[in-house]
Amino acid sequence: MRFRTRILTALAVAGLSMSTAPTHADEGMWLFNNVPKKLLKEKYGFEPTDAWLEHLQKSSVRFNSGGSGSFVSANGLVMTNHHVGADDLQKLSTKEKDYLKDGFHARTLADEIKCKALELNCLQSIKDVTAEVNAAVKPGTPPGEAFKLRQAKIAEIEKGSADEAKGVRADVVTLYAGGAYHLYTYKKYTDIRLVFAPEKAIAFFGGDPDNFEYPRFCLDMCFFRVYENDKPLKCEHYLKWSAAGSQDGELTFVSGHPGRTSRQNTMAELEYLRDTGFPFLMQRLNRMEVLIGAWVGRSEENRQKGEDELFGIQNSRKARMGGLGGLLDPKIMARKAAEEKRLKDFITANPDKVPAEAAKAFDIIAEGQKKRVGYIKELTMLEGGGAFNSQLFGIARTLLRYSEEKNKSASERLPEFGEARLGSLKQQLFSDEPIHEDFELLKLADSLTLLAGTLGAKHELVEKVLAGKSPKDRAFELISGTKVKDIAVRKKMFDSGADESDPMIAVAKIIDGPARDLRRKVETEIDEPRRQAYAALAKARFAMDGTGTYPDATFTLRLAFGPVKGFTDAGQAVAPFTQIGGVYDRSKEQANKYPFELPKRWEEKKQSLDLKTPFNFVSTADIIGGNSGSPVVNKNGEVVGLIFDGNIQSLVLDFIYDDSVARAVSVDSRAMIESLRKVYDAVDLANELEGKK
Repeated sequence: MRFRTRILTALAVAGLSMSTAPTHADEGMWLFNNVPKKLLKEKYGFEPTDAWLEHLQKSSVRFNSGGSGSFVSANGLVMTNHHVGADDLQKLSTKEKDYLKDGFHARTLADEIKCKALELNCLQSIKDVTAEVNAAVKPGTPPGEAFKLRQAKIAEIEKGSADEAKGVRADVVTLYAGGAYHLYTYKKYTDIRLVFAPEKAIAFFGGDPDNFEYPRFCLDMCFFRVYENDKPLKCEHYLKWSAAGSQDGELTFVSGHPGRTSRQNTMAELEYLRDTGFPFLMQRLNRMEVLIGAWVGRSEENRQKGEDELFGIQNSRKARMGGLGGLLDPKIMARKAAEEKRLKDFITANPDKVPAEAAKAFDIIAEGQKKRVGYIKELTMLEGGGAFNSQLFGIARTLLRYSEEKNKSASERLPEFGEARLGSLKQQLFSDEPIHEDFELLKLADSLTLLAGTLGAKHELVEKVLAGKSPKDRAFELISGTKVKDIAVRKKMFDSGADESDPMIAVAKIIDGPARDLRRKVETEIDEPRRQAYAALAKARFAMDGTGTYPDATFTLRLAFGPVKGFTDAGQAVAPFTQIGGVYDRSKEQANKYPFELPKRWEEKKQSLDLKTPFNFVSTADIIGGNSGSPVVNKNGEVVGLIFDGNIQSLVLDFIYDDSVARAVSVDSRAMIESLRKVYDAVDLANELEGKK
């Protein structure tokens, strides 16, 4: 994570739940220890072996900045998207060298630049610890106590499996919204160096107008290298390159880390998102987009500081608009209602096959959503940090809370400060990534204004936070006065305790009590009863459909699959592939103006390119946010593409799968090699990918 406000807080508190038995053959974000081998064999005549799955699993990586990637050479080379690497490109840039805008190419190992606070996780093993976690909470335990006992057991399991000295990370992952708990053990890498990135103009060609659209013409790729002991990592597992690429109708697989889905949220939860959660989030996204968009447009310096964050906001805004459209679609909601009725009818008709709690589960969840409506605004402002959109505030609150949490028992400690997670926390906290005070001032002043507008200027807490000053003046006072900008100061406070005389820590202290109270109420009044209700529904669904199902996304490794396949949009057939020549046509029809302006070298190298080379393609693979950077492989486990987007019709996949027009969008492996060799003169990199010397 970066220490800045998470813009999806209103959604994060809505939670996740379990998924249903697939109704479409290519549906599913499958656990690697529960892949539908029988289905694949029956439909596609291919059954992946355990060795095939292990190789793909251990070739896949997760970026802590949010996104997926994969090892693609024996020397630790990692492939992901340009937009996944954008945060790191921006951190590494200087006034003289703008790597996000102009790209980067390390022609030798010595030229590779070490990233700031980037962590990659590679999944090594999965262990079912459901029985251990459940045994910690006896039936009938009050929700507040149940929550503490469960968290204590999870922290104990994680601590017993993690080993910071050996770079081993351990996370207990909640699946089926409490129906199961799995221990995911990762190999953690922290010495990551930038190898190659194209210009943003070609990586994000078409910009916001073409985002979530298709046809597309984007070279959305980026390459890093993992080091151990100051040398490139020697990989046992990495993905080889396909010389032929993919073909129309060919089965492909996607190995990545989808962020979150809500496919089995009850109707009460979907209605909450439709009527409250999404609209409230959209208001904040629109506000931030206008604010930061105007600021970024004022100067080239501002653009360099803020364009990555602006892209994230624009992307989220467009994605949530699509999601809200799905929730407002009567056909989709009717399908969701029918799925819920099917489960309710099964529970009623089979009381001997389901837990007694299942009959009450829907009412418990619905009651929780009513309570959530009353909490969401204050919770987002205070615990979610929506009122303090500042990286420096995030640092200050982390220092403050760690000072209080470090001496608590595992059952009392906030999960993010668990012993097993402190290594990653410190890496982020002590990062020397740049913090731009003028950008901080802009965002903090606006979010303090939002706080007053949301809670009221005369609200007791608002008056304490503003301390008799305007939001802008108070923001300036906090940012100019805080010492947490200094890494040495952060380290001292981390070891000795937060200095509450520091103005930013002092303001974090003002809201910490109320924020903790809100969090506790939501966890004990809504989340824990909800978790227990969904655990009962999970058992009922298992009784109805069997255990061959997949859970909702949790930003953990999943396998999706589907053929390369075009679609029909408004009566027009859309071909599955675009070609490199199409980017020149698209640029010309838009008068080569931003965001359709081609980089100079692409104009200069046009004659040397094979314009018929496939550029982007679509498939029916079941993906969602977080899958960005996922490798697309064929049945031989060879790279044929790189996921970077979905089309506009795919935005309903948060809630329901549909392969009639929803598509995953990828960069074609052939376009990557063609551009590396003929546009960027990156012959060594292309040879490394293709296994040539």
